[in-house]
Amino acid sequence: MVEQGDELLTVKTPRTDPRVLRTRQLIRDAFIDLLQEYDLEKITVNRIAARSTISRVTFYLHYRDIPDLMDKMADDMINEIHTILREVPEKPQVEVDWTILLRILEHIAENSKFYTVLLASKRVSVFTDRLMKLMVEIISKRAESRIASSTAPAVNVPNDIAIWYGSSAFIGTIVCWLRNDMPYTPLYLAKQLSLLFRLHQNPSHT
Repeated sequence: MVEQGDELLTVKTPRTDPRVLRTRQLIRDAFIDLLQEYDLEKITVNRIAARSTISRVTFYLHYRDIPDLMDKMADDMINEIHTILREVPEKPQVEVDWTILLRILEHIAENSKFYTVLLASKRVSVFTDRLMKLMVEIISKRAESRIASSTAPAVNVPNDIAIWYGSSAFIGTIVCWLRNDMPYTPLYLAKQLSLLFRLHQNPSHT
């Protein structure tokens, strides 16, 4: 709200037309379904258009090509996780607390088809790489905060190695969890991962 004289002017954020959002969701759902049936190289715009009951022209109104579609989907995936994590309070005394892990795992469980296909089944690199980058950022930020506030001597492990280990272990655990039809609840898995992180991640700057 912006006050100007006796008037109140409302600053509005532009909203995407719901029809555009529906069309994009149809395209993305079709792409996920096709990935369950075909290798990525065999998926074409024609197949996506036919599966999503739109025309090729409509597809190109939203995406340049299939790599652009995947890139936009990966962006949305990370943005959704960032939105979830903004609600989690920071706890600098640990590298990654179980609340953060729980929120991420709950999100993955709620979108299990998406993540099973793109991470655990086809291992589409753009999605794995983006999620890995996000985990590196989260672990790095938390570890730096913990190091700055800690007076206890740290295990002599280079910071980058500890972060690579933690992020890779997290992604690998998610993949196994999805491939095994999520035998543990997000809450249970988050708490177990948190215990493992505390045992094995105690980076120091060397």
